[in-house]
Amino acid sequence: MNKLSEMTPYVGAIMPYVYDGSSNEHLRVGNAYAFHLFTDGPGEMEIDGIRYPIERRTLVFLRPGQPHAFHILPSHPLSSYNIYFDLWDNRSPVSNNLLFIHAPEVLQFEKKATEAPCAELNELPCVFPLAKYPLLYDSLVMIAKSYNDALFYRNETANSYLYGWILSWYNALHQHQPSDYRIVRLLEYLNTHPERGKSIEDWAQFCGLKRTYFHELFLRETGMTPRVYHHNLVMRRAAGLLLESELSVTAIAEKLGYPSIHPFSRHFSTCYGINPTQYRLNPQSRIRM
Repeated sequence: MNKLSEMTPYVGAIMPYVYDGSSNEHLRVGNAYAFHLFTDGPGEMEIDGIRYPIERRTLVFLRPGQPHAFHILPSHPLSSYNIYFDLWDNRSPVSNNLLFIHAPEVLQFEKKATEAPCAELNELPCVFPLAKYPLLYDSLVMIAKSYNDALFYRNETANSYLYGWILSWYNALHQHQPSDYRIVRLLEYLNTHPERGKSIEDWAQFCGLKRTYFHELFLRETGMTPRVYHHNLVMRRAAGLLLESELSVTAIAEKLGYPSIHPFSRHFSTCYGINPTQYRLNPQSRIRM
């Protein structure tokens, strides 16, 4: 039985795509592994005859030859980052020659990406919400963007990053997740609005707790203090704005609640090892697992 650490990912293609309910999104199979990372919702995904909801930041993981269909309303198209890859053969990868078979044709390939017996891989779900895992979401988006921006060693870089990302995803699935409903509710708020910086007193009041107990409970539930957790969220939002918007660095600092660009640049450089401008301009620096 193979271990997940023994996989040898090979990325054949990464592309942004907009699903608009067209006929080629109906029942089909592909010859490679695939990630579909939806940036918005709602919609539905059918896999092996079972329908799953697509919400904002939903990840879909498809195996080679797995029947699937996208049920998207033409009135509400959904954007996705699509990553097609092999996992166990980087010498003669099938994903370099991506193929699909659409119903009503027979949904069977003569050749598809190699599948190795791996219990750990089988634990990875076919549909997974990444909204509660902002670091995993941001990292996968950055892999997609860096792949399209890279001039040299594009595949080698993407292969290494995808290897690390899949292992990080596996770890996330097996780590303790916050269970106290007060902390979970606060985390959902902070993940949605990291730029709305408030005091620990405000967060404690949001949870209906005294400051001391709130601090202890937050640390126990997340493994981080409230300040550190919030700071990490702000830095990830900053990284996303640098890559996905045309806002100036000064405007991003203001949007995130900084009084000036100087403390923002200092915090960002400490977190990512380079300043915000370098991060925006240097594709190879954009991955931080």
